Amino acid sequence: MKTFENHFDPFPFPGRWLGGISLVLAPVLLLLGEILKLRFDFFFPEQLRAYQSHPALMFTAYSLFLAGNILLWPAIVTLANLIGRTKPVWAVWGGSLVMFGLFARTFHSGINHLAFQLVGILGLPRATEVVAQSYGAFHIVSTLSGAILFGWAVLAIGAWLSGTLRPVEVVALAMMSAMMIGVLKGGTVMSVIATACLCSALLPLGVRVLVYGHMPPARIFWGWVIFFSAVIGLFFFLGQAG
Repeated sequence: MKTFENHFDPFPFPGRWLGGISLVLAPVLLLLGEILKLRFDFFFPEQLRAYQSHPALMFTAYSLFLAGNILLWPAIVTLANLIGRTKPVWAVWGGSLVMFGLFARTFHSGINHLAFQLVGILGLPRATEVVAQSYGAFHIVSTLSGAILFGWAVLAIGAWLSGTLRPVEVVALAMMSAMMIGVLKGGTVMSVIATACLCSALLPLGVRVLVYGHMPPARIFWGWVIFFSAVIGLFFFLGQAG
């Protein structure tokens, strides 16, 4: 692997802090979401039935996965930037494919949310019927299925060729290609393994990113914490307002 200083300085967008926090936090959220879904059967009728019986648990599980999926973008941009120092073509293709895959999974999460609301509005039998009749309907996001499947493998090859990740971390990153695609997919042993592997691949890199450089003074650090907490609170209330 290249020397740490040469590999991380200067640090481009999205920056050391956002990139590092994303590398550490996003995979953990994905893993927690998959673990919470693991107790229920994988296919969508059982996922809807699980929501009817355990709405708070299922809402939490799917929300954790969605939060991790959204928060993952700075991590991917950071990793692609590091790969691009020496292997720009692999960085562009790997980073782009994974990002398109994240967009697709976010779209799927929106459908999941609507399907769960149908359980409360229409009842379980009718909601299951509606989902069954519309399952597999064409939408342009379905063209991104290949990006979800192959993007992680391409990014992992770039991380290996550039020396950004260690060999075991490269294999762990590529394991995300084993995550199932689609709407209302429950947790499986394979999905837990895949997201656990993502943690083992990205967390060490996130720590290396965060510890590189100097810590800001305490006054500035806590000022930023308060500012971002206020911004998140404002965004939450704006979202609730419609």
